[in-house]
Amino acid sequence: MKFRRTLLGLAAVATALATFSAGALAQSNYKAEYKLSLVLGPPTPWGMAGKIWADMVKERTQGRINIKLYPGVSLIQGDQTREFSALRQGVIDMAVGSTINWSPQIKELNLFSLPFLMPDHAAIDALTQGEVGKDIFTRLDRAGVVPLAWGENGYREVSNSKRPIKSPEDMKGMKLRVVGSPLFADTFTALGANPTQMSWADAQPALASGAVDGQENPLFMFPVLKLHNMGQKYVTTWGYVADPLIFVVNKEIWNSWTPADQAIVRQAAIDAGKEEVALARKGLVEADKPLLKEIAGFGVTVTQLTPAEREAFVKATRPVYNKWKPTVGNDLVNKAEKAIAARKK
Repeated sequence: MKFRRTLLGLAAVATALATFSAGALAQSNYKAEYKLSLVLGPPTPWGMAGKIWADMVKERTQGRINIKLYPGVSLIQGDQTREFSALRQGVIDMAVGSTINWSPQIKELNLFSLPFLMPDHAAIDALTQGEVGKDIFTRLDRAGVVPLAWGENGYREVSNSKRPIKSPEDMKGMKLRVVGSPLFADTFTALGANPTQMSWADAQPALASGAVDGQENPLFMFPVLKLHNMGQKYVTTWGYVADPLIFVVNKEIWNSWTPADQAIVRQAAIDAGKEEVALARKGLVEADKPLLKEIAGFGVTVTQLTPAEREAFVKATRPVYNKWKPTVGNDLVNKAEKAIAARKK
C-alpha cells in the first residue's frame, strides 16, 4: 500500500512537472517586450487606449506580456498609411489603429468615412457593436491580423480661419487640409472646397501662416493642438464622419501566446476600448457640452448645425456616398443603414 501511494505521488509530481514544463515552454517563446503602434500618444483618448490596454495586460498576465507604446507611428517613420502592412509583416506586434488609415488596405473600412452615414453616437455603436462590426472583424482576420475590440477617435469636425460654416456655399473655394484618402477628397470637392492632402507636420505651419484656411479633426484635438493659435477661429460641428479605432494583434504573435493569455489580452482590449470610447466622447455627450464651451473660451465661434442645415450637406455629398458604396460593398452598406435605422437613441 505504501509503495502504491509512493507511485501515485510520483505520478502526480510528474504530471505537475509536465504541465509546468509545457507552460514554461510556451512562455519561453514570449518576447521580453511587445511593440504597440499608435498615431497619437497620451493624454489623447487614442493614446490612452494603448496605455490602458498595456497596463491591464501587464497586470492581468502578472508580467508575462509587457507592451511598449510607440506613438507617432514611429515604428514606420510616421507613415500612417503603412501601419497595417507593417502589422501583417510583423514589423509591428500590436496596434490601436484608425479605420481611416487602414482603409487603403481594407476597403470595407471606408464604410465609416461615407459622408453623413452616422448621425449620432448611437449610430456608431449600432455598427461597431453589431453584425457590421463582426463582418469587418472577419474581413480583418482574413487579411492577416487578429481584431479584438473597438475604440473611437471621434467625429471629425471642421474648423477654419475665414467664416462660420453653416451651408455648403460657405465652403466654396476654402482651402482645407484633409487626410490622405480619396474619399475625403471627393467629399470636400463636392462641397465646393479645395481639399489639400498633407501630413499634420506640414499642416501646422500652413494653417498658422494662412496658406491653408482650415482642417477637420476630432474636437478633443482642438485644445491639445492649440488650433486657435493657428488661425482657427471658426468651428462647425457637423458630424460628417467618425473614426472608430480597432485593437489588433499580429497573427504570429497571437499564436505564440497560450489560450489563457489570449483570453486575457482579448478581454483587456474590450475593457480598454469601453474606457477609451468614454474618454473620446467626454465633453460632447453631456447636456451642456463642456468641450464646446472650452473651445468657445479661446475666442472661437462654435456653430452647431440645425437638422435642416445639416440636411443641405447630406444632399450635397450624396453623389459621393453613392459613388463609394460599391467600393465599400453594397451589402455591407445596406446592412449598416438598417442597423442605424433600428438603433436605440
